[in-house]
Amino acid sequence: MAMTTSGVTVAVVGATGAAGQTTLAILEERKFPVRELRCFASERSVGKTVTFRGEPVPVQKIEPSAFRGIELAFCSAGSAQSKQYAPMIVAAGAIVIDKSSAFRLDPRVPLVVPEINPHAARTHQGILACPNCTTIVTVMPLKPLHDRARLQRVVAVTYQAVSGAGVNGIADLRDQTLAWARGESLVARHFAHQIAFNLIPAIDAFRDNGYTGEEMKLVDETRKILGEPDLPIMPTTVRVPVFTCHSIAVTAETETKVTRDEARGLFAAFPGLKVWDEPTAARYPMPIVVEGQDDCYVGRIREDLSHPRAVSFWVVGDQLRKGAATNAVQIAELIFA
Repeated sequence: MAMTTSGVTVAVVGATGAAGQTTLAILEERKFPVRELRCFASERSVGKTVTFRGEPVPVQKIEPSAFRGIELAFCSAGSAQSKQYAPMIVAAGAIVIDKSSAFRLDPRVPLVVPEINPHAARTHQGILACPNCTTIVTVMPLKPLHDRARLQRVVAVTYQAVSGAGVNGIADLRDQTLAWARGESLVARHFAHQIAFNLIPAIDAFRDNGYTGEEMKLVDETRKILGEPDLPIMPTTVRVPVFTCHSIAVTAETETKVTRDEARGLFAAFPGLKVWDEPTAARYPMPIVVEGQDDCYVGRIREDLSHPRAVSFWVVGDQLRKGAATNAVQIAELIFA
């Protein structure tokens, strides 16, 4: 157990996964006041260690007694696990910040992006939800546009990295790329199709309406975060052969016109956004530029040729950081400030 004399007693559930590992790194980077750290993961990881502040922390078994004395828990496990464990952790006296989809649309659970709706965190009843990684990256530049000119319709096409699917997604792309280089056949183990040198326009299962689960998360969560339950949103989500960072091509139609220069100014002034937009210098957001950053980078900002009151832009965010772990730690900072 990593311990100091003052601060917060913290648990990280799913500590050995990609999001859990990034959470530990960001707690350390942002100097969150961790007094004691307890790490949890699935049965097969019990007995392993993770590193925090240069020290090994043993991975423990998830059981009610293990959460006694915990004040704050980050859940980086899947939705089924969160539904099982979060109420148990809250019953033990902790506040839970959950990164899965388990509670995001529960009306009693705040869905928080601290730059956008910090007030929502005040209404929690023990559990706070982190939005889907794609939603966070998309909604960051939508918020300043909405505040200035009221959104009327949003079209978003996403280009999502394999690490959004966890360590198995990363392994699929890496193994297939190495196999291609060796002249071997490419085997899809995690995704439904080969991901190396390919695009898969389906993330998550299809619903009856022809949209995938990932697409409906983008719609439902964006509406909840912005407090606009009827905002028309048209999503298409695509898995691409990139390791880290989600990229989204967005067209936002507003009630009153926003010019290209106004949009640039709005984005530049908004916390957590960085304008990266000099096309003549070949400067625009790309995953290799944004990986490891907490800001979402916005570029290709232009007025829509097909609509008099719409702007189009390209936004890229590191989905393991702002899309997951950084956002969760920012929520914790809001609560324990």
